[in-house]
Amino acid sequence: MKKLAALVAIGAASALTLTACSSGGSSADGGDVTLQYWMWDDQQAPLYQACAAAFTEANPEITVEITQTGWAQYWQNLNTQITAGTAPDIFVNQISYYKEFVDNQQLLDLSEYVDASDIDFADFTPDLADRWVEGDARYGLPKDWDTVGVLYNVKAAEEAGFTAEDMASLTWNPTDGGTFGEFVRATSIDSAGRDGRDPAFDSDDVVRYGYYPEWADGAIGQNGWGVFAHANGFTFGDGASAPDYSDESLVETATWLQSLIEDGYAPSFDSTSTLGTQAVMENENAASTIQGSWMASSYLGEAAPVDFAFAAVPTGPEGRFASTNGLADSVWAGTSHPDEAYEFVEYLASAECQDTVGEAGLIFPALTSATQVALEAREAMGYDSTAFVSVADAGDTFLVPVIERSAEVNTAVQDAMQSIAQGTDAQTALDTAAATVESYYE
Repeated sequence: MKKLAALVAIGAASALTLTACSSGGSSADGGDVTLQYWMWDDQQAPLYQACAAAFTEANPEITVEITQTGWAQYWQNLNTQITAGTAPDIFVNQISYYKEFVDNQQLLDLSEYVDASDIDFADFTPDLADRWVEGDARYGLPKDWDTVGVLYNVKAAEEAGFTAEDMASLTWNPTDGGTFGEFVRATSIDSAGRDGRDPAFDSDDVVRYGYYPEWADGAIGQNGWGVFAHANGFTFGDGASAPDYSDESLVETATWLQSLIEDGYAPSFDSTSTLGTQAVMENENAASTIQGSWMASSYLGEAAPVDFAFAAVPTGPEGRFASTNGLADSVWAGTSHPDEAYEFVEYLASAECQDTVGEAGLIFPALTSATQVALEAREAMGYDSTAFVSVADAGDTFLVPVIERSAEVNTAVQDAMQSIAQGTDAQTALDTAAATVESYYE
């Protein structure tokens, strides 16, 4: 952490800009260059500011200015700036949005740069590098990887009779919810102190819900329904044709999630759409939810107001499936400084930068050696990463897919899932979504 602190101190001298602007400077006559780098994670911004400062120290002719904005605003701003021809030279890319950028020829092909470098993709977590390749072109270098687990209130679990060992071996099915369903019922409490297993439980007067679902999860269900649907047999298909969102496996999953609301074990959609997950969990209004590995530092450690822990996602009829994803750093095709932009992207993928990021313990960098650095940092801070590492090591994951016309597909599926949360028949809602998505692939 001393190295990180020193680099952050250096990075303080560089501006962390909060407004969008196009690349500055010119390298054509050997002058200095200013690169614009965009990202959405506010917690990670200081870490990458440290990387930028170290990069500029080694390359004084190149300055990197970082812009950080929240997730939703990030993509809106990025699309606006790309359309206007004033996009950042480099930006953090997510696989759900990637295909549209490629189809619109908005990303720089990095393959020639990579071929001339000494990058060995065998050093990265498996499957990350190839995700950013289309044909012979490469449009990003791996940045990090993640997966998800069940975040739960330890005291609530123990009072309901669930040990850490029980939580690590939860099962699920869409009929009665398995042992995970039992946990959800047991940790749902009404104002009289009765839990959801009690026939007298008042579903209209609940003070703590057993499960807090994510309904704003696009077409993937990365932090919620996708975990259960895949455990029930749902897949996104081969990528060439539209995913079948009307499949029985997803309908059954959505119906089960809907039943949690009806039975008082999960809050109504109106409640979930107005409150943030972290606030709900910290206020102990819910006993469990699905959260990503990148959120561990927000819930674990001595400063946390509640004793939380993570467990591996439940095993369903078709197995255990935690969503996994990886980000990349991409270069805008319209950059005035492609050579310098690639140079910084290559540095972001280097052990020097990824180890620096790993030392903070916030995320798992793409390099396997840097992931180990992150795990050691987490262990030193008292964070148990078993729930994430165990599913990754066992291959009990599903990849967040590349989806055609992701913005429209996300809207269609999310609207369907949210209508289900508000009482619409799951088959009806998902049939409509499936037909809409199918039309996008025609």
